[in-house]
Amino acid sequence: MNRKTFLKTLSGGTLAAAFLPNMLFAENFNNISKKASRKLTVLHTNDQHSRIEPFDSSYTKNPNQGGFARRASLIQSIRKEENNVLLLDSGDTFQGTPYFNFFGGELEFRLMSMMGYEASTLGNHDFDNGLEGFLKVQPNAKFPFICSNYDFKNTILDGQTVPYKILDKNGIKVGLFGVGIELEGLVGKKNYGETKYLEPVEIANHYADFLKNEKKCDLVICLSHIGYDYENEPNKICDKKLAALTDNIDLILGGHTHTFLKEPEVFKNKSDKNVLVNQVGWAGLLLGRLDFFFDENKKVQNVAWNNQVIGDRILV
Repeated sequence: MNRKTFLKTLSGGTLAAAFLPNMLFAENFNNISKKASRKLTVLHTNDQHSRIEPFDSSYTKNPNQGGFARRASLIQSIRKEENNVLLLDSGDTFQGTPYFNFFGGELEFRLMSMMGYEASTLGNHDFDNGLEGFLKVQPNAKFPFICSNYDFKNTILDGQTVPYKILDKNGIKVGLFGVGIELEGLVGKKNYGETKYLEPVEIANHYADFLKNEKKCDLVICLSHIGYDYENEPNKICDKKLAALTDNIDLILGGHTHTFLKEPEVFKNKSDKNVLVNQVGWAGLLLGRLDFFFDENKKVQNVAWNNQVIGDRILV
């Protein structure tokens, strides 16, 4: 990804038709908040890969970009402006710099907790120190790990993750579940042990239906680490296929393929309703942001987006 293309992601926009396909895009964004009675700001990352510090200024692709401290500063500034913020991650926090080699993920989890992350799922690299390594540093994460299609029943992680989570965000009921990629052939057997992989589409349909229809969640979000798309493997399940083969999911926050989406993509689900999919590359170079505007019945009326570059213009 070259610098020119990357910087295009600085621009934001509105997806007024994301959930209501017959609505026109809002020309006057300032009027959106006047018509909506509630707003939820969803911030998200994926594939951080232990990139604690910004890339060096001599790095050819994304010089002097990224860094946990800058991200923390940006998140703090957004929280000062917005009353209702949800911060999520889609896995692969581990592996990529000496910080992981020395501290095994403890530093990443401590910093994410300080930033106020409210949930994450597990990526394949989060198994790189084995189940024992993850369990050792997990207490430093003051947020839950949501793994719906990994069965840890016969492992030391039994009871250490949850299959779903419901959060009340200022009256907006948000249901979260998470799906991960198949570990066999990607992760060494000794690292995941007796972890069982469950087919993600079936699991996603189950939890999305449960959260939307039984638990009456106003917004259902899938934290996904199965990848955005696989052009050379058309039969492989990815976020695009997951959106098309399921119902009741409003938003898929993806990871694994390090895909830089300029804006959230809109796909049709099994019932011909729209599903948003977003992914923000890797290494903490971007902070994804989606603002959901709800009416008095807590139905989504508009969605605004801004996948923001973490650069040296952000004060630390």
